[in-house]
Amino acid sequence: MPAEWDKHEATWLGWPHNATDWPGKLDAIRWVYGEIVRKIAPGETVRMLVASPRERELAARYLSRAGAPLERVEFVLHPTNRGWTRDSGPIFVRRRRPRRETAIVHFHFNAWARYPDWRKDRRVPETAAALLGKRLFHARAGGRAFVLEGGGIEVNGRGTLLTTEECYLSPRKQARNPGLGRQGFEIALRENLGVSNIFWLGAGIAGDDTHGHVDDLCRFVNPNTLVLIRENNPRDANYRPLAENWERIQDLRLEDGSRPEVIALPMPAPLHFDGERLPASYANFYIANAAVVVPTFNDPNDRAALGILGELFHPRPVVGIHAVDLVLGFGTLHCLTQQQPAA
Repeated sequence: MPAEWDKHEATWLGWPHNATDWPGKLDAIRWVYGEIVRKIAPGETVRMLVASPRERELAARYLSRAGAPLERVEFVLHPTNRGWTRDSGPIFVRRRRPRRETAIVHFHFNAWARYPDWRKDRRVPETAAALLGKRLFHARAGGRAFVLEGGGIEVNGRGTLLTTEECYLSPRKQARNPGLGRQGFEIALRENLGVSNIFWLGAGIAGDDTHGHVDDLCRFVNPNTLVLIRENNPRDANYRPLAENWERIQDLRLEDGSRPEVIALPMPAPLHFDGERLPASYANFYIANAAVVVPTFNDPNDRAALGILGELFHPRPVVGIHAVDLVLGFGTLHCLTQQQPAA
């Protein structure tokens, strides 16, 4: 699996339509999508999943009024349950010999083993493979379908993969692959993604309905550097689990045995809706060809996070996108996007 900063052919998105994800805010979210596409499309094609020709026309109107270049947007007719394309969309792998090609691995999305509506989303990789003429590999583990989400893994493109015990080793809560232990899970990762080096962090952040996705927590910014979020308030629910992850990360060695550089990324102040904690995190950025888009939350730490990431990704522009409404759906920019690497 290539690193996210490797050159993309396209970014996949799913047009927002499920009002239960963003109660009372669906129209505002459509404008946020316009801003996302406006920042990504100058560097690559945007492949937008839409349910029907009518929804395609609606999306085109919003994107056009937001100033997004429609000539860089390819609408793909495929109905979805939700728009969290990081988890339900096509996950690409690449090989260089005997000839360069990319293929898609189907990880049998099941709505994070939490929600009942996932059957339309599960078929997205099949639609992508047919559209692009790519080979489709069905992920297997222990003789059955292997379930994995793109937000639950983080790779450096050289063989190292990060994930969390909370997400994939919990035996009872949101168990994606019941009965599959650590060893079986690691074998499946190696067989289906071509990784050689797997490192487990502990728990994810408070408010994450995926039960511990790593893309809100820890991200590679180049093959040997990563950012890990840090909470400095001892009274915050994230303080202890994040402190434990900082202890764990000291043991991380990369695929070549070297120790990575680990840089702290701050957290915004807690955000709540209807009494529920929301998973607001600057780690949920997305690395596109033309820019790195970073969620911002009208918080004093917005500037600090953008500054840290701006230095790490220089000369690639780092831009903030307002995500206070977006995070009502329990995810932001990385959760919505899925990269299609160039062959």
